[in-house]
Amino acid sequence: MKSIILCAGKGARLRPLTHTSAKHLIPIGNKPVLFYGIEAIKNCGIRDIGVIIGETGEDIRSELGNGSRWGVNITYIEQKEPLGLAHAVVVARDFLGEDKFLMYLGDNLLKNGVENYARKFREGNYNAFVLLAEVDNPKQFGVAEVEQGRIVRLVEKPQEPPSNLALIGVYFFDKNIHQAIEQIKPSARGELEITDALQWLIDQGYKVGSEVIKGWWKDTGKPDDILEANRLVLEDIERDINKEAKVDEVSEILGRVRIERGGEIINSKILGPAIIGPEAKVVDSYIGPFTSLSDRVEILNSEIEYSVILEDTKVEGVRGRLERCLIGKGVHIYHSQDLPRVYRFTLGDHSKVGLV
Repeated sequence: MKSIILCAGKGARLRPLTHTSAKHLIPIGNKPVLFYGIEAIKNCGIRDIGVIIGETGEDIRSELGNGSRWGVNITYIEQKEPLGLAHAVVVARDFLGEDKFLMYLGDNLLKNGVENYARKFREGNYNAFVLLAEVDNPKQFGVAEVEQGRIVRLVEKPQEPPSNLALIGVYFFDKNIHQAIEQIKPSARGELEITDALQWLIDQGYKVGSEVIKGWWKDTGKPDDILEANRLVLEDIERDINKEAKVDEVSEILGRVRIERGGEIINSKILGPAIIGPEAKVVDSYIGPFTSLSDRVEILNSEIEYSVILEDTKVEGVRGRLERCLIGKGVHIYHSQDLPRVYRFTLGDHSKVGLV
């Protein structure tokens, strides 16, 4: 059995972060979201993984390499245009051959992994097996209509959803999916929809199974999703202060806080769950719950909570508390001491700034 991970999307909803980096590499709990997918796939016993890449492919290649750090073999497959999930299967046809495979969206995050579902797919001799989750906004997903535990209809982003059961971006297929994709046409939005291919399998009498997942699942496609996924991951961390981290005697470290190698805490209060990344520095500051500081972040005389701060960013002397912030790499946020008192910004496209 093989797997493909889809990473060709442009990440438009996460700009400006994705102007300079792939959305699949944004860290959740100080680990790129894509890494969680690779780990979940490896836990299914799968070693051959095809990574579908687009215009951010070089970033992903550089980060993943050949997969040896996970004990898997990674093959890179270019999808020049993101023309639908079923189109990704088409471009991966040579890699997949006649093998059964798991298709996994690279920005997905599942609490309990997928190995139990992989076992059910194999043991149940299904032609296709999909995972579902109850959602509040089914119009934004492919939606399943289920009768007596069996999928009877699938609709992509329906205006009038037949249920609140969304396809979550984890699909198991055998070779018959290739025939199904050959029979469908592009949708009104110009994409080959995997829901149409699944519907063809259902209509032709193939065995298509499904299960509503247990535990949480997040699609990390928007800033609020990143922050919520980070919160969910931090809920499960344990207190761990690296022996090479430095915490002075007057600082308070309360609750489940992870301070990584070279982290430094001076005259500050850290309230977990929180992660202080390698060589990050917190001075005269407060770091509140559900915050992740990446490598070499500096927080000086400031307060932050429920936020994700990427590497090499510096926050100093900010009045008021920063909350629900997703801040990119190499950013400098500071309180100006100069006169006249002015706001001075250098911001990329699609930036958002809240002022008080």
